[in-house]
Parts: sequence; C-alpha cells; structure tokens
Amino acid sequence: MQKPSTTRRLISYALVYKFRILGALLILCCAVGAELGGPYITKTIIDQHLSTDTRAMAPVLKLLGLYMGLLLIASICNFSQAYLLQSTALQIIKNMRMDLMQHIQRISLRYFDNTPIGQVVSRIANDTEAIRDLFMSFMATFVVSMMQLTGIFVALFILDWHLALFCLVLPPIFALIMVVHLKYSKIFITIMRARLSDMNAMINESIVVMPIIQAFRREKVTLEEFEVLNKDRYVNQLKQFRIFSLSSRNIVGTIGSLVTAMVIWYFGRESLTTVISFGVFYAFIDYLGRIFQPIIGIFDQLTNAQRAFVSADKVFTILDMEGQEVEKTDKVSRPEGVVKFEDVTFAYKAGENVLKHISFEARKGETVALVGHTGSGKSSIMNLLLGFYEPDEGSITIDGRDIRGMSKQALRKHMGIVLQDPFLFAGDIKFNVSLYNEEISLERVKNALSDVGAASFIEQLPNGYDEQVVERGSTLSSGQRQLISFARALAFDPSILILDEATASIDSETEGLIQRALKVVSEGRTTLVIAHRLSTIRDADQILVLHRGEIAERGNHETLMALGGRYAKMYQLQKGESAVVG
Repeated sequence: MQKPSTTRRLISYALVYKFRILGALLILCCAVGAELGGPYITKTIIDQHLSTDTRAMAPVLKLLGLYMGLLLIASICNFSQAYLLQSTALQIIKNMRMDLMQHIQRISLRYFDNTPIGQVVSRIANDTEAIRDLFMSFMATFVVSMMQLTGIFVALFILDWHLALFCLVLPPIFALIMVVHLKYSKIFITIMRARLSDMNAMINESIVVMPIIQAFRREKVTLEEFEVLNKDRYVNQLKQFRIFSLSSRNIVGTIGSLVTAMVIWYFGRESLTTVISFGVFYAFIDYLGRIFQPIIGIFDQLTNAQRAFVSADKVFTILDMEGQEVEKTDKVSRPEGVVKFEDVTFAYKAGENVLKHISFEARKGETVALVGHTGSGKSSIMNLLLGFYEPDEGSITIDGRDIRGMSKQALRKHMGIVLQDPFLFAGDIKFNVSLYNEEISLERVKNALSDVGAASFIEQLPNGYDEQVVERGSTLSSGQRQLISFARALAFDPSILILDEATASIDSETEGLIQRALKVVSEGRTTLVIAHRLSTIRDADQILVLHRGEIAERGNHETLMALGGRYAKMYQLQKGESAVVG
C-alpha cells in the first residue's frame, strides 16, 4: 500500500482544526479588504475633490475618517487572524510531537540499538521545531500573501483591465523562479539537516562518555571530528544562502522596478493622447507596489518551508516504522512464573546466531543463574524473555503460554528487572521506586527500600525519601543507585525477577545486604540471574554455563564444581586459587 505524500500528511494534521483555520481565513479576507480600500479612497479624494474647484471639506473629512476606520479594522483583523493561525500551528506541532513520542515507545528495540540517541532526540526536538516554522511562518505568510495578491489583482482590474492583464505575467515568472530555487536549494538543506542530526548525536555521545574522553586525552581528536561535521554544514549553508540571495529579494526587486517603470511609461503615453485620471495613476502605482511585498514574503519563507519538508520526511519515516500498541493491562492475571525455553535460536543479524538451540526450565520459586564470558549470549536470553526481540526458532513460554501470543505490556507487567548500570530518573527517591504507579503506596516504597537495606542511608539524607535525584543519579554512589534499583523491582512485586549482573557494581559490604534481601525476595518467585561474581549464585537451584551461544554445562554449584569444567575454572580463578582443574 502506497503511503500518502508528506504534503498530504501535513495537511491532515491541519485539517483537525479546519474550522479555526477557516475562521482565520475569513478574518484575513476582511483585513485584506480593509487594507486595499485605502488607495481607492485616496483615488476618490484626488479625482473628485482635489482635482476640481470644489472647496467642500466635509466629504473629504468623511473619506479620511473612513480611511482611518479601515486601517483600525485591518489592524484588529490582522491581529485576530495571526493569533488564530499561530495558536493553531502550535497546537498542530504539539499533537505531532506527542504522536512521535508515543510511537517511539512502540518501536522495536532494534531501532535504538542501531540509531544514535542524538539522532532520535533531533527528530523529536529539532525536526518538529522546523515543522512548527512551516505552520507558523510559512503557512501564515503564504496564506496572507495569496489573499493580498488576489485582492490587489481585483483592484487593478477595476482600475485598468488592459494594464492589469499585462501584470498577470508576473505570477508565472515568480512561480518559475521559486521552482528553480526549491530544486537547487533542497539539496543543500537536506545535507544541512543531516549534519545537524550527526552533530547532535556526537554531542550527546561526548557528554555521556566525557570521563573517558578526558581520561584518554581525546579532547583534540573529538573536537576535530566535530569540526568536520560543523564545517560541512557551514559550507552547504553558505551555498544555500547564495541561491537564496540570488533568487529572492534581488530578482523580485529588479523585476518590480522594471514593471513600475513600464506602468509609468504607459500612463505617460496615454496622457499624450487622452486625459488620464491622476487618482487612477496614483492608485495603480500604489497597488502595483503592494504586489511585490507578498512575493518577497513568500521567498523569505521558502527556506523555512524546505527545511520543514525535509524534517517532516524524517519524522514520518519514524512514524511509519512498525510498532507495538501499548495495551491496557488492568485485567492481566498474575502468572505462576514458570519460564521455559525450548530449542531457541536467535540472531541480531541474519546468519550470525548468538543463541543456538537453548533449552531450559525455571519453575516457580527457583533461581536460575546464567554465567559465561562476554558475548556468550546471557543478555540475549533476557532480551528475548522480556519481549524486546523474538526468537528465530523455538519457543519461549510462561506457564505454558507462548509469549509471542501475549501483548508486550501483559508480558512485562509481572516482571521486575535490575540492570548492571542502574538508571535513576530526575525526581525524588520515592518516585524512582514507584515510578508514579498508583498501586504502590509510600509505605510499600519504604518497605522495599528497607528490604534491600537502603533505608538506613536514605533516612540520613537531608530530605529523606523526598531527596531530589539528578538525572542518572550521579549524586549517589553506584552501590546506592543499585540498591534503589533493587527496591524499584521489589516494589512492583514481580512474579519473575531478572537480575542482569546487578551485583557487579556493588562493594562487598553492600553485596552482603543484597544477598540477604534476595533470599527473602526470591521466595515464591522465579528469579533469573546473569552473574559475573560467581560467589553470588552459589545457592542458585540451577546454573547454566553458556559458551558461544550454547549451554556448555548445567547443574547446581556443587555438581558443576565436581564436574571440573568451565564453571569450576572460572570459580577458582575468581577465588584466586592456583590449582587447575584438569
């Protein structure tokens, strides 16, 4: 099915407010009519009162009063139509930005794995802002200008239809110039938007890894890489500006001067053969001069329009990506938590399997640990269980039900997860545990923090549970952040608890607190643990040793130590034992 054009999709956003836009257009018609009445009143005063022997001032004063009244009406109408159009444009962009933000949360994790964060931010912030310029500046200018041009040509035909016909040549000429301008300008604007997106991505990455950049003295190299992007954008912006300078005000001004000269010549020639009305001459020149201001206004906004269309293409590309609907989970029953992988094979890239024929079962209340070297497939198993990806072969079931047939929201409702790198949101501590879930009371938050041993240090903070946390929780130690992440998972009371190397960033003293808390929390829950420290999983009911995407060994700690294989070697290395198991 062919997707609608960018223009049609932008119009569909505007049509939501069609009555407001129509109201603004009607007000605009009144404003244009009031503005264009001025020269005609002046013509009447010149021809009927100043060019004759009449000395009566009353009619002149009435016409002047009418002129002032029209100016006042035009001013009020222009304010009203501008307010309506601008506020409507802001509402349109607000809706588009919300649509984009909602859809981004539905997109598969693969997109975020392969797309720099800065580019995604650029789509939501910069590109929607460029589209805002289209609706606020170009749309308002274009509509106003077209209305003015229509009114001006009507007035010209009333004054002198022969000369007005000659002036009709102007719109096609300017339209041709605009087409040429748009054709060549779009090339450079597309490059400019792409470089801006790349620069945002690089800035975001540099800020995140600034300690690494400074530690390895990469400031100069990073600056040079940024300069390449910045210079490329500057060069293309300069080329686009040259096109704009040549094809906008300069050429419109030149054509305007030539046409005005031809009109003066026409009236001068007519005056040699017939008597001409000086009022008509004045009004015609006045109206003719007003033609070029709307044209210049449209030219001035063409760059904004092109930038907006390029940005809209990028925004709609994201909105066209396939995504999962965020369903309500009010009626989702709590599962027992029996997790089963049957002959699961998975690859991030076709032909490069990271998991091969994985089979295991975790019963309710059991703790299953996954160990192995980096790249062995531990995190991939968790990603599949959470529904971030789907297996290429085999099946994953919870309580005997294939997770492919479950909505992602229902799947994750009764899962809790703690990652190796704990993320805390900007807000207070109690928010970081409850995430504004109405089902989680303050008492439940405090109990969760107490269970993981975090209550002692939180209660010592100046504001206790109301203590503000900056983004990523950089004001807290890594161990404190991890404890709060544990409390977050526990507060949601999951049936399935997933710990992705959650104790890797915790010191030995804090690890003891976590181990005691986990024994209480894991009771009655299915717990899957990715472990780096093998000492933390000695009590696991089942340990799976992964090697190159396959399960190389399985069993509990005693069984695997007796086996003397990969697990035993890893355990002894971590313990610092010198003996080598044969």
